[in-house]
Amino acid sequence: MTETLSLDRLAGRVADGAVLALPPDYSFVPMAAVRALVRRPVRNLNLLTVPQAGIAADLLIGASCVATIETAAVSLGELGNAPRFTAAVEGGRLAIRESTCPAIHAALQAGEKGVPFMPLRGLIGSDLVAARPDWRVIDNPLADGGDPIVVLPALRPDVALFHAPFADEQGNVWLGARRELVTMAHAARETLVTVEEVRACDLLADDALAAGTLPALYVTALAEAPEGAWPLGLPGRYEADRDHLAEYARLAASEEGFAEYCAEHVDEDVTGLCAAE
Repeated sequence: MTETLSLDRLAGRVADGAVLALPPDYSFVPMAAVRALVRRPVRNLNLLTVPQAGIAADLLIGASCVATIETAAVSLGELGNAPRFTAAVEGGRLAIRESTCPAIHAALQAGEKGVPFMPLRGLIGSDLVAARPDWRVIDNPLADGGDPIVVLPALRPDVALFHAPFADEQGNVWLGARRELVTMAHAARETLVTVEEVRACDLLADDALAAGTLPALYVTALAEAPEGAWPLGLPGRYEADRDHLAEYARLAASEEGFAEYCAEHVDEDVTGLCAAE
């Protein structure tokens, strides 16, 4: 049965050293939970971005919460490089497992299906294959030879963590069209979700909502966190706070500025600030 926890108790379910999967900035990003992880603080995370990341990963890295990252990219989009990620890489404080968007999705699909690997053809000819000794190039066993293909080991995160618009009292979570979150939840050993609200209904009994719902079977624990994606947006609910994101990019360009940002926006729970302003 899905547990309902406080935000801090939910963050406490992420163990030090865990493989933690996070969605990209254009999806349902659990920013309130990320701030709770920084406040705790969690340490030595092995971060998996599905398939890329922005401020959530940058904040965790800047707060010394992350030991390794597997990612296709980390940036702040139109605001430029992710400054704490860049500083950690240049300072040798972060180990990177470089990947691609299709490779991360395919490896998670293997984890979701309970198979040891997933083939992917598009990596053939890439220098990236040589940089990933865990990726293997084999001959297609269904061909007569001369048909190489890359096989990727399954990804099974310890924890998938994301935010969602709402859940019901049974622990079913509505995700709409965000299918990467479904794959994350299927592949992960535990799935932790923050939501804007818990509704008194049964999402799976509503034909209009059931197709976009992640069943409670795949949800370990929930926490209510209104405006839990802020300063990123939540499609259909609120827009990204672009002024705040620009301020983060400016301050996080230096260690001193990052510390100032954390003192104002992370050290205390700012969930709900978006609605208050």
